[in-house]
Amino acid sequence: MHTHLQAERNERRASRSPSGPRAATAARARVFLLSPANLAGLRAKTILEGTLRSPLVSRLHGEGAPLGEIFSFISGLYFRGKLAYARAFAAPPAGVPGILVITASGGLMSPDKILTVEQLRQVSSAAIDPSEPRYRLPLLRDAWRIRDRMDGDSDVVLLGSIATPKYVEPLLSVFGERLLFPSEFVGRGDMSRGGLMLRCQRAGIPLDCVPVSNAVLHGTRPARLPKMPPSLAARLAVDRL
Repeated sequence: MHTHLQAERNERRASRSPSGPRAATAARARVFLLSPANLAGLRAKTILEGTLRSPLVSRLHGEGAPLGEIFSFISGLYFRGKLAYARAFAAPPAGVPGILVITASGGLMSPDKILTVEQLRQVSSAAIDPSEPRYRLPLLRDAWRIRDRMDGDSDVVLLGSIATPKYVEPLLSVFGERLLFPSEFVGRGDMSRGGLMLRCQRAGIPLDCVPVSNAVLHGTRPARLPKMPPSLAARLAVDRL
């Protein structure tokens, strides 16, 4: 797996013009922004209403649970892949969190933030739409706080969709050319992205990242990823129960 991923990275780098888009490098500080899980689905409804028996649900309706754990439970492979990848490759500048989660009405929050079910409802109460002030204003507030603490050798990597303006529009207005995304995301669906990030995290090989501005938003669907090892696939299946 390590050889397969490294060969693909080398091929992409070799085909890139020296004057082409700047890729994120290990020498630059890097902060990750993760798009949220969808709380409109059936799985989210069962934990919000407490109808699903689970230790996580019990904690959520009691003392609270970490936001990252909640969203991983709701979203499954995609958010779990984003969080695992970000934990492996975050390299923030001093005084800046390495990982922050975009929320619908709570701005940017740490994945380790403990939330009760009432607090989860509160930070998820608005539509994720740049025209919605309850979403846009807290997001811009927190993004500017991060921007003001960053130096010139820092990048922000969006692990989320760039095909719509819901994340890109407000974040670009703050970070500009510093806002990057993994180029391998283009053409992949959520499950494929999640699987790709888990493989990169396990192999210790980061994805190539390029500026969101002027990026290609759509592309040919890439080849399917190799199957996960049985042990990993079984663990992910158990985690979703």
